[in-house]
Amino acid sequence: MTCHYARRYARLVTMSLKADAPKAPTPPTPPEDSPSALADVTASDASLRRFLHGLPGVDAVGLEARAASLGTRSIKTTAKAYALDLAISMIDLTTLEGADTPGKVRALCAKGRNPDPTDRSTPPVAAICVYSDLVATAREALAGSGVAVASVATAFPAGRAARSVKLADTAEAVAAGADEVDMVIDRGAFLAGRYLSVFEEIVAVREACGDAHLKVILENGELATYDNIRRASWLAMLAGADFIKTSTGKVGVNATPANTLLMLQAVRDFRAATGRQIGVKPAGGIRTAKDAVKFLVLVNETAGPDWLSPTWFRFGASSLLNDLLMQRQKLGTGRYSGPDYVTVD
Repeated sequence: MTCHYARRYARLVTMSLKADAPKAPTPPTPPEDSPSALADVTASDASLRRFLHGLPGVDAVGLEARAASLGTRSIKTTAKAYALDLAISMIDLTTLEGADTPGKVRALCAKGRNPDPTDRSTPPVAAICVYSDLVATAREALAGSGVAVASVATAFPAGRAARSVKLADTAEAVAAGADEVDMVIDRGAFLAGRYLSVFEEIVAVREACGDAHLKVILENGELATYDNIRRASWLAMLAGADFIKTSTGKVGVNATPANTLLMLQAVRDFRAATGRQIGVKPAGGIRTAKDAVKFLVLVNETAGPDWLSPTWFRFGASSLLNDLLMQRQKLGTGRYSGPDYVTVD
């Protein structure tokens, strides 16, 4: 299936791929000064529309059946211990509320860098995600920990603001010390078919990020169809996203096994076509260790083990960490801890 999609995309952009070539674990990214095989795709609104609407249509029934099937895989004790620690290390521990305070962010940072004070073998989380005005607080609290600071930007969560405001929001977050920026796409523009406008905005935000990594939030719950999710995934990757992210966590439908599976297929096929690896971040609604393990199975069986790392896969979550810690403690002692074992976020 991977080779089929890769060849389909290759024909659309006049690339030449050898279907029988050996697959390297992590194909090298082409040099920045080399001609881009995808450059013509984004040259105009018409060419971008042609490319996006030429992507293979999504078999919704097949996609959901595949996601459900992978969700039934059982994980044994040794593998489960590994999976729990891996999931903890992939969490973007998040607080994005109007009532957030510096004290709340400092407490979250302390939890993120040392999730279980009774067990120092517990890995830290990948990042703490906050609003841009609290980035400096998080940066100070996480100094020397190796835990990244992520900030939402571009008028999160609706994205309804002038581009100049979005770029200023991004620049403020980066200036305050954000290592990663989570932007939202203009869903109104996308659904109206103004693909080039969405593309150009992502490119502009990517430039404003400087050295910070850019996660592009598609807000799958508002894109309405699986075909739109596939198109938005490719659009974001073509524009320079380092990660594609399912959702803000602020709408009715957020990360699901099916829409995350679709995005994993997209990053897999994008790497096959371009040599560039992109990360995936499901966010919103993933609350239990059991759910997290199911998503890790999706990653391994769809994109492959190259993505089983915090560098390439993240969970956007607030309450997930607590259940992972409870399950980790039970695996080690054979019993659940009392209600005071984990903090209430």
